[in-house]
Amino acid sequence: MSFDAWLTLGIVVLMLALLVREVAPPAAIVLAATIALLVTGVIDEGQAFAGFSNPAPLTVAALYVLARAADKTGLLGPLVNRLLGNREAGERTSLARLLLPSAAISGFINNTPLVAMMIPEITAWCAKHNISPSRLLMPLSFAAILGGTITVIGTSTNLVVSGLLQESGEDPLSLFEITPVGGLAAIAGLAVLIAVVPLLLPERRGAQRMLTEEMREFVVEMEVEPEGRIDGATVEAAGLRHLEGVYLVEIERDGHVIAPVAPTTELRGDDRLTFVGQANLVVDLQRTAGLRSAEDKHLLAVDSHLHTFFEAVIGASSPLVGRTLAEAEFRARYQAAVVAIHRAGKRVAGKLGQIRLEPGDTLLLLAGSDFRTRWRESRDFLLVARLGGPPPSASRKAPIVGFTAIAVITLAAFNVLSIFELALLAAAAMVVTRVLSVNEARNAIDLDVIILIAAAFGIGAAIESTGLAEAIATEMLSALEPFGKVGIVLGIVLVTLLLTEMITNNAAAVVVFPIAIAVAAGAGLDPRAIAIAIAVTASASFLTPIGYQTNTMVLGPGGYRFTDYPRVGFPLTIAVVTVITAMTVLRA
Repeated sequence: MSFDAWLTLGIVVLMLALLVREVAPPAAIVLAATIALLVTGVIDEGQAFAGFSNPAPLTVAALYVLARAADKTGLLGPLVNRLLGNREAGERTSLARLLLPSAAISGFINNTPLVAMMIPEITAWCAKHNISPSRLLMPLSFAAILGGTITVIGTSTNLVVSGLLQESGEDPLSLFEITPVGGLAAIAGLAVLIAVVPLLLPERRGAQRMLTEEMREFVVEMEVEPEGRIDGATVEAAGLRHLEGVYLVEIERDGHVIAPVAPTTELRGDDRLTFVGQANLVVDLQRTAGLRSAEDKHLLAVDSHLHTFFEAVIGASSPLVGRTLAEAEFRARYQAAVVAIHRAGKRVAGKLGQIRLEPGDTLLLLAGSDFRTRWRESRDFLLVARLGGPPPSASRKAPIVGFTAIAVITLAAFNVLSIFELALLAAAAMVVTRVLSVNEARNAIDLDVIILIAAAFGIGAAIESTGLAEAIATEMLSALEPFGKVGIVLGIVLVTLLLTEMITNNAAAVVVFPIAIAVAAGAGLDPRAIAIAIAVTASASFLTPIGYQTNTMVLGPGGYRFTDYPRVGFPLTIAVVTVITAMTVLRA
């Protein structure tokens, strides 16, 4: 090997060691390695920064914006509740109803932001039904990973490999070119998950539950929307019976109060429902399909994409003490609407506008993002804390997001425009239609992931141009040739799998790609089939919480331990590797 090849090998080995030890963010390590290769003259400026002009990272960025819009509008909330149904359905049935559609959706929405938006919905459903979220969140992550291998836009890794193919002179991967391998691997993996999760995955307490078990309770009143989703349904069927952390205490109908509320009570349009619950769960009620806030007219008066939720505590010297919200002209004075009131030690009875406020009352309110800045130093409130959460108006724009996502998928499937062009148009549409503000769109993009993807192209270029890929490929061919085509493919798959568990999936794909393509050329294998095997395998990280972002994301909310991952991940990995190897051998 040449000096440049040895130097590249040394830098790559050092990069891998630093990634494994997590001494810095992966994006910083990969970018530093690319810069090192540039300043030592191994690669030139064009090779080092080719990734920043490649469509792959920009496509991923645009898809993050679309996923954030789906998250903000609660697009998947009603879907999650409908899929999971009620807890009496049985654990395997609930798993199947969640995992199969989640995998299908993640084939078309980048799976990392998809899991990010699903976690709060799953956690809320588990809280309502007194189920540990650990029973669903890890399977959700694994299902999203599997689903991400169904199409080329399912995960950033597929787009990276497609970009690498394009850089090597091949055509990029089409939308469904990856499906025969990834789809069968997903089917096998989902079958394993549904079979083993109830047997192998322990119940854990999630971090969010541990933090919120002692939270204060608020009273909030909601109304049943006439001819809405739950008009005519019983309390049980509407999913309002088992709400852990939120309790339906009474129903007011035509001036008559129904209390206590039986599970068989039939709900009618304009029924006024009184709930008592924790602040974060009370906020979630604002997004429940078929319910609207009893204070809807006040909420809508201040509602916009710039508004969010706050807690404000009333002090003894506040001018609000002893007055009702109406008497204080609260909305006009504070440009905010009260959603609920908490009063320590007792539940607050009556309509919000008629309640006389007392020192220590905590108001849950919807206001502009600058509410805390404007009022935290005043004597009106002792404390103002931002809860966050999207405003009720956001959910009204969910159809825009849904239509945009369907348009992207359909137009990409028929090659009307490239995936890159469609993703950019979709991201722009989210801003133009004011589903997201410019700041929200910018914040939706995970810059670490984008920089990592773009910088990693320089690593791949160095491995290929210095002859390092060819040298390693020659050695691999010599070692694996006695085992035939199966041995060569299995070797590539296992090397990719090992790296993806040690470093990020995108970095693993970039490191293995030039070597594997060289091996394929020497063995007479189809390079596109090998590229697809790399893309699917690089996403098959099921053994640790650090190999794939979604596994890390569910670690805290699920309350998992490191050893929980290989319990379920080991049989899942065996099934997926078997399918990938068999399908690649047939296609190569």
